[in-house]
Amino acid sequence: MLQQFGFTQYESQVYQALATSNEPLDPSRVVKRSGVPRAKVYEVLDRLGDKGVILESTTEKKRVYAALPIEMLVEKLKGDFNYKIEKLKKMEATDIPTDDRVWTLKDDQSIQVVLKELIQEATVSIFISGWAGDLQKVLPLLENKYAHGLQVTMHVIGRLETKIPDVSVLIPDDYHDSLEQSRTIIIDEREMLFAGIEDREWQAIRTQSRPLVKFFTEFFYHDVALTEITRKYKDIVVKDTEIRNVLMKLRY
Repeated sequence: MLQQFGFTQYESQVYQALATSNEPLDPSRVVKRSGVPRAKVYEVLDRLGDKGVILESTTEKKRVYAALPIEMLVEKLKGDFNYKIEKLKKMEATDIPTDDRVWTLKDDQSIQVVLKELIQEATVSIFISGWAGDLQKVLPLLENKYAHGLQVTMHVIGRLETKIPDVSVLIPDDYHDSLEQSRTIIIDEREMLFAGIEDREWQAIRTQSRPLVKFFTEFFYHDVALTEITRKYKDIVVKDTEIRNVLMKLRY
């Protein structure tokens, strides 16, 4: 039975010898009761000790051993088995290959459904950028994730009231007439979706490709930086035609 749980033949014999004895045994008596060769018994006792299934003590300068009671051994084996199952589950999860394909998606409603799905799947962080009207639709989901400890960072074009503190807001003015409506979300720094309008229709890409996820994460912070520069140095930007024209060509 013990061999089914990874014990060797000798380990099983020594444990049985100790478990069926009414008193602790020294190595010589273990040899007699178990049938394990004397040359091997010390090594076997050490391994059983490392596994935590026998107890050791010194009595009158003599080393003696006793078996962990069978009920306790059963509980230990159950615990070990469950622990290994959990490790196996985690290993399977981490070994799932990354799907680095780029998927395209059309239709505004479908894109919004996927956006909500990604928010719900997030477990660590969410970076999201979009216009206030769009983000308002998913704001309860974002605030719920923030309330559960996730890092939620938002870049909003337009006014939006929210409990989330890490928000960069761009209020468009006459100089931003070329701003294009778009949506970006990156979850857990592992998957992203970018959506924009092309030929008056919403189109999106979704991917777990690491280079693209990294690129769009940096692109997100690019938008945040532009927003903060525009907000803090608006007077300088507006007055300097050259700087203003360059900034207005960049997407926020």
